[in-house]
Amino acid sequence: MAMASISTSCYNPVLCRSYVDKPATMKLRLLRFPLRFLVRALHRRSTATGKARGGHSAVGGGTHFTEWKEYSYHETATSRGASGGVPVFVMLPLDSVTMNNTVRRRRALNASLLALKSAGVEGVMMDVWWGIVEKDGPRNYNWSAYKEIIEIVRKSGLKVQAVMSFHQCGANVGDSCTIPLPPWVTEEMQRNPDIAYTDKAGRRNQEYVSLGCDTLPVLKGRTPIQVYADFMRSFRDTFKHLLGDVIAEIQCGMGPAGELRYPSYPESEGKWRFPGIGEFQCYDKYMMASLRASAHSQGKPHWGFGGPHDAGYYNQMPEETGFFQRDGSWQSEYGQFFLEWYSQMLIAHGEGVLAAAAGIFCGTGVTISGKVAGIHWHYGTRSHAAELTAGYYNTRSRDGYLPIAQMFAKHSVTLNFTCIEMRDVEQPAQALCSPEHLVRQVALASRKAGVRMAGENALPRFDEGAHHQIVQKSRLQMSEKGDNTVTHEELEPLSAFTFLRMGESLFRSENWSLFVPFVRHMEEGRTFHPWEEEARTVEIRVHATRPLVQEAASLMYH
Repeated sequence: MAMASISTSCYNPVLCRSYVDKPATMKLRLLRFPLRFLVRALHRRSTATGKARGGHSAVGGGTHFTEWKEYSYHETATSRGASGGVPVFVMLPLDSVTMNNTVRRRRALNASLLALKSAGVEGVMMDVWWGIVEKDGPRNYNWSAYKEIIEIVRKSGLKVQAVMSFHQCGANVGDSCTIPLPPWVTEEMQRNPDIAYTDKAGRRNQEYVSLGCDTLPVLKGRTPIQVYADFMRSFRDTFKHLLGDVIAEIQCGMGPAGELRYPSYPESEGKWRFPGIGEFQCYDKYMMASLRASAHSQGKPHWGFGGPHDAGYYNQMPEETGFFQRDGSWQSEYGQFFLEWYSQMLIAHGEGVLAAAAGIFCGTGVTISGKVAGIHWHYGTRSHAAELTAGYYNTRSRDGYLPIAQMFAKHSVTLNFTCIEMRDVEQPAQALCSPEHLVRQVALASRKAGVRMAGENALPRFDEGAHHQIVQKSRLQMSEKGDNTVTHEELEPLSAFTFLRMGESLFRSENWSLFVPFVRHMEEGRTFHPWEEEARTVEIRVHATRPLVQEAASLMYH
């Protein structure tokens, strides 16, 4: 008889701690194991003696791991188990709340939510903008518009994924509006420019406060981590009666676009364009102080004067640089030191934010998640340059996602990953992209770490090909021997999928007629091969939702 699945939403006080001793963590993980997985894991451990935990080897164009020892599916606020479906959420427009803290297009929002509900959608994702809520001063929170939106969502019967958006909107792919950081924060950046990320030319990036000052009181006497924690605590106290019910998930913003990464490829001011390698963002005085200290600790003080001198510029290709080229200095002793330091600073930042969130939302019943960017360009090269400048120390010979997944697992945080909809054959050949291999690598790393994985599409896609790809990849039936290898494991699929994005395009008749069966396949855990009866059922649902969709489309931008 299998043990009952236990929610990971902090059911035991020991999980509320920011740092948990390893033996206790292992015991809790075993308690969450259904018996059949426990037996299987013990068998693997006994037969895998001598294998290094987390080992990897370079094969072909991607990174392949040794057999994972521990994995089980975990129940979440929305998951349906290993054989169940994947709940679909839809992102609300970025500007659903105005800078004046009012709800934009209420009638369109109401009609749109009813249409989504009738299509079988689980809920919506909503950016909760720091620059709007705390605009009027430190600890002066105004939640009025978000109270109204969440009430509208509640009445529609949908759930909410609330994103704690501590970044500026307007500098990344798909940003359709501009929402700056709170004025009092930008004033501090003007007074002390080094709290903004800085590239080697001294250009500042104000999308997100530099992680180099995470533990320093640079924001009116508080550290950035304290400011983020106070914001989340106020959200918890304001919406405590809805947490774990209407509000099913809290996603913690940890960088530009809400992702755990450096702003290495900013589109603003024409700095970067696809598929440029980007640039390291480590030249503010706080990051440089950390680099110098790390270099001194290694007995190599001359390594602490800056990042690699031959790493090129935003829009170069790897082979145009000395650092990222095939046999470049990224493999040197210095290169390995720098990349380890740069990536560890990012992971430490993520840990600080997620540890705070885990403590604040402990016992509320919500799922906590964080987003990792799907940087798929130059994945086919040895150095993986674009990933390195973003802070992911992932190369053909080194797995950079397992340490991130392990950090997420430490705090029972779901890893949300993008580019699930992309296929390798759709990408430009010169960019050496491989989104499919990247998704597979992150899925295997998540599985090895024992962390839940959720997904998003990186770009707005409404075609059947993208829907088909999402449905296939959502099952996470990925083997270490290759995606085409049959696996007999009962593996948890994506814990949720968030669709980009609600708008007039989604409600066009030709797009909606494809979106409805996509949601049905996801929620029922089906493969994408509808038969005649299924097609008739979907057509009935499409027809039934048509009046709501027409109303939503007509109101969306009026």
